[in-house]
Amino acid sequence: MRVFAIADPHLSRADPKPMDIFGSGWEGHPEAFFDGWRAVVGEDDLVLIPGDLSWALRFDDALVDLTDIAALPGRKVILRGNHDYWWPSISKLRAALPEGMFALQNDAFAIGDLVIAGTRGWLCPGSPGFTDKDKKIYLRELERLKLSLRAAERLPYKRLVIMLHFPPTNFKLEPSGFTELLVKAAPVVVVFGHVHGESWERYSQDLPGVTMHYVAADALGFAPKLILDEDFD
Repeated sequence: MRVFAIADPHLSRADPKPMDIFGSGWEGHPEAFFDGWRAVVGEDDLVLIPGDLSWALRFDDALVDLTDIAALPGRKVILRGNHDYWWPSISKLRAALPEGMFALQNDAFAIGDLVIAGTRGWLCPGSPGFTDKDKKIYLRELERLKLSLRAAERLPYKRLVIMLHFPPTNFKLEPSGFTELLVKAAPVVVVFGHVHGESWERYSQDLPGVTMHYVAADALGFAPKLILDEDFD
């Protein structure tokens, strides 16, 4: 089993929203996303999708996009992004998800001896325009990551992967509550997206003992990135 990751699909089949207005990097979307996935992912692979799956505002509309993703090869683990306004209660979401798709929220997912943990994350202190409201969400997301990591600790595993939607630091790469938790948890890799444009390269620097992968779809040319290629069974 290989493990891939790709964030920010930004699908919108129920109410199409052209993405090329955000720059030339989105030309050919969404077909490029589906073509890129099929070109590299096999049925026995696992794909992590850390947020911004659908522009939909209603869950029924988002379910159209989730069904399209579910029809692609491989098993999928999804995480909420800041634009996933459609995301309902986790019980409702899991009850409706197509087979082979798991939603991560305040817990962890095990497959073989690999465990996936994570949370959406948020802007970190020191980010431009960081407000008291941002601080509240930031602290709440730290608690959610702690819950997920505690759930992971209760599962037997040899490798830990952590998914975030936001980068775990600010643009100056200063330490944060997220970086502290990541270094302590010692995952083999961390994947994140959210940031678009040239600035993403600053966030992709590894933490001590932790390999970081920036996996926003437009930066990857819409082909999921291979992050692990080992036997986890």
